[in-house]
Amino acid sequence: MVHRAAVFIDNGYLSKVIPNGTKVDFKRFCDVACGDKDRLRTYFYDCMPYRSEPPTEDEKARYANYCKFRDIIESLPRFQMRLGKLRKNRDGSFEQKRVDILMAVELVRLSWSHQIGHAIIVSGDSDFVPAIEAAKDAGVITTLYYSKKSVHDELLSAVDERYEMNQSFFETVQRS
Repeated sequence: MVHRAAVFIDNGYLSKVIPNGTKVDFKRFCDVACGDKDRLRTYFYDCMPYRSEPPTEDEKARYANYCKFRDIIESLPRFQMRLGKLRKNRDGSFEQKRVDILMAVELVRLSWSHQIGHAIIVSGDSDFVPAIEAAKDAGVITTLYYSKKSVHDELLSAVDERYEMNQSFFETVQRS
């Protein structure tokens, strides 16, 4: 059996559940989540900030700051960034597109090619359930890291193991 793990982080979800003011050390986060398992890679899913045409000064600054963040994530060992698209809705709100599909495709591909034996998933969205079921059919142990603030019951039921990301967890993985 493959003792290697992959970590799948939906940063849109993680950003919503991190306690205010907490800065996460993503490498430590993955080390804690993987435990004694070898980590193949961490797949980090997100969207670049929205920029209108022409972009406002605020949008330019937000985009430049995100590019710095992206460069930091991609410089971490065994981290791979996967970017969806950010769509602006008519009401002015924003919505991530393609992130769930990117995560699902990667999870199923790595599971059925037997590159991983463990999948560590950071999400709260039930759209991910069919991919989790497919990974389990391939023999992969699925572990969910979630927050009580935002998680779908169907997702909690679908995974093999679950760990709550509470205040003490975030203190463990906080950047110094």
